[in-house]
Amino acid sequence: MTPKSKVLNRETNLIQQLKDPQTREKAFLTLLDHYQERLYWYIRKIVITHENADDVLQNTFMRIFKNIASFEGRSSLGTWMFRIAHNESLRLLKKENKNRLASLDEINPSYLKDLTQDPYFDGNETKLKLHQIIEQQLTSKQRTVFNMKYFDDLSFRQIAEILEVNENTLKSSYYNAVKIIEEEVKDEQTTF
Repeated sequence: MTPKSKVLNRETNLIQQLKDPQTREKAFLTLLDHYQERLYWYIRKIVITHENADDVLQNTFMRIFKNIASFEGRSSLGTWMFRIAHNESLRLLKKENKNRLASLDEINPSYLKDLTQDPYFDGNETKLKLHQIIEQQLTSKQRTVFNMKYFDDLSFRQIAEILEVNENTLKSSYYNAVKIIEEEVKDEQTTF
């Protein structure tokens, strides 16, 4: 049995256990154990603060638990959960946006301030510089795709399924983002 088929077999078994009322709670704990940290950090890059990420993560897993019976398997379980996390994150941002009466672009400049003041941020100067480039030089679309590919290690196919966007468009956005980051890093190095 190949490693890929073992993973698919484990996922199929987990889905069956999640749909069975007798094994649902135990299987959900397994699911939490396996995906909680990855989903947290994915959400965190979208909503920025620890408190918001925790709230969105909780809402995400509540939605997963509530809707697992209707999971049809058109994508992998992980991709389905990332799509839920993505939508929940956007839902929170829209809610905050309405409360603040500001656009998402007006909220973004506070990103670096929130990030560096967050007690959970353990980044060094290099990480901070990367986040500055990502925030200040990339478009919203490039930023989202870059974060999903680079930090979350998702495939272009998975990102396309989560965002419901053409895979080739995502590749173009990602490689344009990489080029911008590389140019900014080169410019930074030549100023020293």
